[in-house]
Amino acid sequence: MIKITLPDNSVREFAEPVSGLEIAKSISNRLAKDVLSISVDGEVWDLSRKIDHDAKIKLHTWDDREGKETFWHSSAHLMAEAIEAFYPGTKFGIGPTVDTGFYYDIDLPEGKVLSEKDLQKIEQKMLELARQKNDIVRSDISKDDALAMFTDKNDELKQELISELEDGTITLYNQGNFTDLCRGPHLPNTSYIKAIKLTAIAGAYWRGDEKNKMLTRVYGVTFPKAKMLEEYLVLLEEAKKRDHRKIGKEMQLFTFSESVGQGLPLWLPKGAQLREQLENFLKKVQKKYGYEQVITPHIGDVKLYKTSGHFQKYGKDSFQPITTPAEGEEYLLKPMNCPHHCEIYKAWPRSYKDLPVRMAEFGTVYRYEMSGELHGLTRVRGFTQDDAHLFCRPDQVKDEFKKVIDIIFIIFKALSFENYTAQISLRDPNKPEKYIGSPENWDKAEQAIIEACEEKGLNTVTELGEAAFYGPKLDFMIKDALGRSWQLGTVQVDYNLPERFELEYIGSDDNRHRPVMIHRAPFGSMERFVAVLIEHTAGKFPLWLTPEQVVILPISEKYNDYAKKVSNSLNISDIRTVVDDRNEKIGRKIRDNELKRIPYLLIVGEKEAESDSVAVRRQGEGDKGTMTTQEFAEFINKEVRDQLSGLYN
Repeated sequence: MIKITLPDNSVREFAEPVSGLEIAKSISNRLAKDVLSISVDGEVWDLSRKIDHDAKIKLHTWDDREGKETFWHSSAHLMAEAIEAFYPGTKFGIGPTVDTGFYYDIDLPEGKVLSEKDLQKIEQKMLELARQKNDIVRSDISKDDALAMFTDKNDELKQELISELEDGTITLYNQGNFTDLCRGPHLPNTSYIKAIKLTAIAGAYWRGDEKNKMLTRVYGVTFPKAKMLEEYLVLLEEAKKRDHRKIGKEMQLFTFSESVGQGLPLWLPKGAQLREQLENFLKKVQKKYGYEQVITPHIGDVKLYKTSGHFQKYGKDSFQPITTPAEGEEYLLKPMNCPHHCEIYKAWPRSYKDLPVRMAEFGTVYRYEMSGELHGLTRVRGFTQDDAHLFCRPDQVKDEFKKVIDIIFIIFKALSFENYTAQISLRDPNKPEKYIGSPENWDKAEQAIIEACEEKGLNTVTELGEAAFYGPKLDFMIKDALGRSWQLGTVQVDYNLPERFELEYIGSDDNRHRPVMIHRAPFGSMERFVAVLIEHTAGKFPLWLTPEQVVILPISEKYNDYAKKVSNSLNISDIRTVVDDRNEKIGRKIRDNELKRIPYLLIVGEKEAESDSVAVRRQGEGDKGTMTTQEFAEFINKEVRDQLSGLYN
């Protein structure tokens, strides 16, 4: 008998090998209609694959990430089949899933070009093929046969991929007239795909290398129901309105310059003010929790990053080393802050009484992202992390970890991120070569995170293979106002860098011991966090954070001096205020400044100047009545206090 253990630990027995679809049918017909793929002992399989051994399984539907990925990966193959039908001889690179949908990199036949106007006919062909209900069939193939197959097709892209694979691990998937190299998993057949939208065409270098050929990348998204696509398209339009690049330009927060370089944002005064407010907020929280600020250089000796392992792991994604006139001396633009913080820890001897040591830095780091991957503030080449590293005794790890979770919750509350999932990211037990350090230390680190989450009462999901190369971590995945998921806030337990840097403290037994290191970045990168915040709020930041809290609008030039007097008074009360003294009608000024998303608009004219008052308008709410300047200052400062009430206590 084959024993199949379900997520609730119940066991079902089968007399012979059984597929995921058969297991689903044994539970309920409804589940069998909804299930898309199955995890078998942590590995995602096709529903049609037979399980011939005792196993733990989980069935995935559209509501699960694994279910969506299976659906969209099958859709990428369906798109490739449709493209090949129109453009025989097309060569296919890779077709992975992304956060929303999928893409495929293709090399069209000589003289053929895809444009936006071609997407609709490809969509229609995909729907036609989907309705054929062609089975998606997995088959094993030897390396020699796979190379021969794609050599016959004159597809050097697939030949290159196959050359890097081990014999005995190579599989093909076939549907209708299309066969592709793929490890899967896939849907049972094409009929699951009911609604299709191809969203964009872009250029992409083969395997992300600018030295390689430029391919055509086609993006798409599919759904199991037509209504889901309709809802998605509405969401897409709203997302365009909230695009942080668009709003950032309208609010004059940041810009980019080709002369400065791709992926290197320039923060304008209002954007700098926004960042400063975020930084000051976090510094105040950190001070409560015993952190000390440090500052480290933007570069470091290459040997520093070889010691940490970052050079070996990320060297190809870093900027090229900087050579100096001294023979053999090389520096690297800092890819991470943690090696520098390890050196600060080593600056003098430490006692067990000194621990934990908590050091924090808003440290700018640099990664050489490919130009095709750059996207506004969410993917840049130079970014600032709200980094902190805690060095503690093993008996302090869990408590320190829980305190970091408390800090993350303070940030989420202040910025109204209410919908989140805590993801425990562990190593992949089948790929130990991806990680540094001993299995024993990994066991201890993973257990500390699991216990801390349990004690904090967090609802968590566990993802194997998502750990950092030096340690497991807890990632907070938040959903924004449009329901999109973003990774914000990460905490990592690390036994390995203290080993590599030979960090020590003198214990109560007068012997030398290794501290444990906790990496922590609640915002992650300031650039990406601001981008997410812009799109979450549509640029309407909470009052305590917004760069310009108040704009004063004199109804004519006669009252410009009074407007400036009010502005000076409010600025003295720590209220960020500007004056719009343009020679424009008041209606135009109101409209323009509401587009700038300034929370409060104060209109001043003869009556207000005579009574030392202001007429108050609230963004999105209209007229709020008249107040004296002092009353308004007290009113707005109370609103800020209420927003931050209890966060620092």
